[in-house]
Parts: sequence; C-alpha cells; structure tokens
Amino acid sequence: MTTERTERVRELYQAFNERDLNAVIGAMTSDVEWPNGWEGGQLIGRDSVRDYWERQWAQIRPMTTVRSIGQRPDGTVEAKVRLTVRDPAGTVLSRTDATHVYVFDGDLVQRMTAV
Repeated sequence: MTTERTERVRELYQAFNERDLNAVIGAMTSDVEWPNGWEGGQLIGRDSVRDYWERQWAQIRPMTTVRSIGQRPDGTVEAKVRLTVRDPAGTVLSRTDATHVYVFDGDLVQRMTAV
C-alpha cells in the first residue's frame, strides 16, 4: 500500500498542475477535508474543493514541484513540494516550500493538511 499511496499523491500533483480537476476531485472522499491556503480556512467536501480551485485558477496560476514523497510512521503520506504562484500574465508572485500530509480512506484522500 505504501508505494501505491505515494504514487497516487504524485499523480494528484501532476493532475493539479495540468488542471485536470475531475481526476483530482475523483481521488477524494465525498467528505474530504482540505485547507484553503489561498483565502484561509478549511474546505469540506468535493464541491467545496472544486469551487475553491475554480475561483483560484481564475485569478492565479499555482504550480507544484514535488521534492519528495514518503510514508510516515503513522501511515499518512508526506509530500515536500515547491509551490510557485504566477499571475495570469506569468509574473511570479511567490515561491514557497511546503509540506503536505495526506490521510487516506482506502484508496481515496480523506484529508490534506499543510504543516
């Protein structure tokens, strides 16, 4: 399961970067918990995450570069990423490193937290 989940997370970042919203949302539980890193707060449910990303992508162009992915002792998956945010014209607004932790329910992401 370890390799499958870490590969699943890698694929989700690729789908996010390609703006394949259906692929990313389809990999989440219906009651997924997701941080709203852009506006603040917490999102609950696939529809909330979909609406959030649609609003976000209309204003900014975030891209993630995976630095490493691995399973933690508690069974969660940790991804260290570089997030680059650009405006619609392509100007870099920010570059930050982040650590994201994923909790799974079976094959689906149940929660993601930024630590």
